[in-house]
Amino acid sequence: QVQLVESGGGLVQAGGSLRLSCAASGNIFRIPSMGWYRQAPGKQRELVASMSSGGSTNYADSVKGRFTISRDNAKNTVYLQMNSLKPEDTAVYYCNAKIITNSYWGQGTQVTVSS
Repeated sequence: QVQLVESGGGLVQAGGSLRLSCAASGNIFRIPSMGWYRQAPGKQRELVASMSSGGSTNYADSVKGRFTISRDNAKNTVYLQMNSLKPEDTAVYYCNAKIITNSYWGQGTQVTVSS
């Protein structure tokens, strides 16, 4: 069982930056894949970025060049650095951990970008 707690969301103006953090219970170096998803009102949850235990990353086209995912295994924490934020980035952001067939989610953190 993995518990995930997100933090770092908030209100920011367009062009600004935020860094989200996801603290995991246990050792995340054992978790094959960790990532960030988001869900805007009326839309489906979508992948924003993911990172494997080996360091490989994957980003949604809409955030490439603006967002960076990283993980600190010593702190059992995954980060999402978000720069050049746009109003369309407004959503609830969820941390995710995938272990074989199991998928674990955090409670989500709201990110609101004003124009």
